[in-house]
Amino acid sequence: MTTTDDQTAPGIIKIEQLTTHYGERQILDELNLEVNRGEVLVIMGGSGSGKSTLLRTMLGLNKATSGSVDIMGIDVVNANRKQLYQLRRNIGVAFQGGALFGSMSLIENVQLPLREHTNLDENTIRIMSRLKLDMMNLSGFDDLMPSELSGGMIKRAALARAVVMDPKLLFFDEPSAGLDPVVAAELDEYILELKQAMDMTIVVVTHELESAFRIADRITILDKGKMVITGTVDEVKQSQDQHVQNLLNRRAARDPISPDEYLDLLTRTKASRPIPGRIHD
Repeated sequence: MTTTDDQTAPGIIKIEQLTTHYGERQILDELNLEVNRGEVLVIMGGSGSGKSTLLRTMLGLNKATSGSVDIMGIDVVNANRKQLYQLRRNIGVAFQGGALFGSMSLIENVQLPLREHTNLDENTIRIMSRLKLDMMNLSGFDDLMPSELSGGMIKRAALARAVVMDPKLLFFDEPSAGLDPVVAAELDEYILELKQAMDMTIVVVTHELESAFRIADRITILDKGKMVITGTVDEVKQSQDQHVQNLLNRRAARDPISPDEYLDLLTRTKASRPIPGRIHD
């Protein structure tokens, strides 16, 4: 399958019947999802819902068991190394922990994609990387090492590196994780600016409701590898699905156990355990 640059095509990502496993354990179960060009799609779900696996499968880092992932005309599931390399030149990825190289300065980390994937001259590389650092409010910190950066600065540096080549598509994994509310809000603003100023399609994996409601054009909620709902912020808020309401209201997925029920369960569990030294039929 060949790539396409048709900006009129509505879907930049199309996922059909996607199933993945870790060994014998199924993670994604015949998942269907489409990401529209120019939107911010937020993927949410509880721990173990499959959202991180979905992100890694879209990037070609995890191998799907079956189904298809079409990104800009390339079937990621069946793509060869050359096709994946071509695709990744048009994709930016900001990983949860930043994934900055500790032996490189801030600006060297941001310049890395330009050095690896282009033949630009040194002056152009320097200008482009500093423009992206300016955009992320990191001017003047060029020579700092990752160990000298705060958590918020690491996130912004990772974002600057992810967009230094002006990708059409950006993946951002847990942008607000571990950050205070003010810094998290700043990152939300950067995401919205990228969408508006650079006409970028952005896929964000997050568990932060406030951030999701602020940046999303649409939200997809997963549960046990299946899509529960995909819709606008208002549609998600108004959903009567129990899984959605549990997530939005931070409710436990199981019913609470009364003290008497817990004692009964504990007693039955102990009674079922073999007693050391006793022969059991």
